[in-house]
Amino acid sequence: MTSTLAAGGYAATTAADGGVLSYAWLMIALPLLGAAVLLLGGKRTNAWGHWLAIAAALSSFVWAVLSLGQLLGRAPEERSVTVHVYQWIKVGTFDIDLSLLIDPLSMTFALLITGVGSLIHIYSVGYMAHDENRRRFFAYLNLFVAAMLVLVLADNYAVLFLGWEGVGLASYLLIGFWQHKPAAAVAAKKAFLINRVGDIGLLVSIMLLFTTFGTVTFHPVFESVDGAGRGLMTAVGLLLLLGACGKSAQLPLQAWLLDAMEGPTPVSALIHAATMVTAGVYLIVRSGPIFEAAPTAQLVVTIVGAATLLAGAIIGCAKDDIKKALAGSTMSQIGYMTLAAGLGPIGYAAAIAHLVTHGFFKAGLFLGAGSVMHAMNDEVDMRRYGGLRTAMPITFATFGVGYLAIIGVPFLSGWWTKEGIIQAAFDSGGLTGQILGWVTVLGAGLTAFYMSRIMFLTFFGEKRWADGAHPHESPTTMTVPMIILAVGSAALGAVLVVNYTLGRFLAPVVGAPAHEFDLVHMLTSPYSLAALALMVVGVAYAWLRYARGEVPVTAPKGNFVTVAAREELYGNAINEGLFMRPGQQLTKAAVAFDDHAVDGVVNGVARSVRAASENLRLVQTGFARSYALTMLFGAAVVVVTTLGVSFA
Repeated sequence: MTSTLAAGGYAATTAADGGVLSYAWLMIALPLLGAAVLLLGGKRTNAWGHWLAIAAALSSFVWAVLSLGQLLGRAPEERSVTVHVYQWIKVGTFDIDLSLLIDPLSMTFALLITGVGSLIHIYSVGYMAHDENRRRFFAYLNLFVAAMLVLVLADNYAVLFLGWEGVGLASYLLIGFWQHKPAAAVAAKKAFLINRVGDIGLLVSIMLLFTTFGTVTFHPVFESVDGAGRGLMTAVGLLLLLGACGKSAQLPLQAWLLDAMEGPTPVSALIHAATMVTAGVYLIVRSGPIFEAAPTAQLVVTIVGAATLLAGAIIGCAKDDIKKALAGSTMSQIGYMTLAAGLGPIGYAAAIAHLVTHGFFKAGLFLGAGSVMHAMNDEVDMRRYGGLRTAMPITFATFGVGYLAIIGVPFLSGWWTKEGIIQAAFDSGGLTGQILGWVTVLGAGLTAFYMSRIMFLTFFGEKRWADGAHPHESPTTMTVPMIILAVGSAALGAVLVVNYTLGRFLAPVVGAPAHEFDLVHMLTSPYSLAALALMVVGVAYAWLRYARGEVPVTAPKGNFVTVAAREELYGNAINEGLFMRPGQQLTKAAVAFDDHAVDGVVNGVARSVRAASENLRLVQTGFARSYALTMLFGAAVVVVTTLGVSFA
């Protein structure tokens, strides 16, 4: 069957015609099998379980590469292939197949998830070497990768939701892996509950799509959105955005992300780089036709992205915990992607390109942070680091490459993709485009400051180590993945952006690039120059504050902005004030109503019946004379009543 471009620039699907693509389900099955073996095998797998998990993740990556090769062998308009696995649900006319969609967008995510995920698996061998529950940890890693692959490879919203919930379960298990730590247990529950809020939005949107279109499969829905009412599409779009905010930690559902740093560092890298937080961006881009049919929902997406971009950056500027500072950075960078996704076709490719490069340099940064913690007896306070570049040269070099990439140094990965988002924001036109564009430029300056702050506090300045600290370089199993990620952080952006390689690859799904590649424009446009200037200012200010100046081991109180940033812009306080405490009061009121009203009525009726029965029981004395007297009295009443009626 020859496919054609469907309405809106989205390619129609074809059935898999054999070869590797027909067995694309193996990408999911292999890590899922690894998780099952490790969880069911028990202690017998302790000695080799981690190697099985790595083999499963790497095998999934190899199959993704082979699938990509076969997909590239097709004409661009035929690069959307449906792989039917089995019939999942059939009730009357309600028919949902468990089918996979292999197209440029899903394969981009599959390669990122399995590639970066495999490197994190390898890194975890060294990082979790002394953990007695290492086997279970690797099982959860495999489960996480499998669930994420279900999410991005699904060809309908129902299967996507299955993967969505699987990711939520796996994240709960991984964040709370060290459940003996109260903070880790609380963080896992917090992440689980906040994500359920977003999940409700996604679930309701799926229900609305089914009741409107009679299906939840992507392409039939997308081909029908133009015939649906704008109000309905706006509601669906906002509900999808709510789901995306939960998974991608965007305002107002961001509060779980920094607390999630209580989990092992490889978990932080997995959640922040290649998997969980990117799911929301994937959902928005995949649902592009719905948002394009609802301009109001699109505008809200850009506003949420812009607000989170700035909020995350401000939080990152004040955190002394190295992992939480990087978590604030993730909020901000996902905000960039969300903003770009909200721009529509002009921003989709830029959002995905930044997502891919971010997966590499943010994974490298988190693994670098884990390497530092590994060498510093699990110390996370950057004020107790300093001068580590000589003690940990490989970590310093690889972390440094990721740092230069994320702040947007020209020709490194982050510069190419961030410039794409800045350009797309300004090209969207109008006052809104100008506001969003300058927000992205301001974000570039803030990024440079908070990342320079992390770099200088950790690797430069005077040694502020605690007594007993003996920093040393991490083992090979940890440094090799960091080196590979550093190479990607340096070069991947150019590979994706020059000549719009990724944009042209994604074109059958998200539409063709808005304009031709122009390096001169990227280097000389006033917006690019403004972003570069703010980057230099941010680096210079951080250098003066944290590399040249004295850094107190105990953080000074700071002004009200610093205090607010340390308190995560009072996100937890706001959630507690608006939702938790009112919810507690509502629960107490419901309990009181149940105790006094519902139970009161039931218990009151019971007491009345009991009292009546007890009084009636007194009449039954068991003495014949009492019964005769009663009969006589009754007869007298009857006679008197009869006579009274007769004389009336």
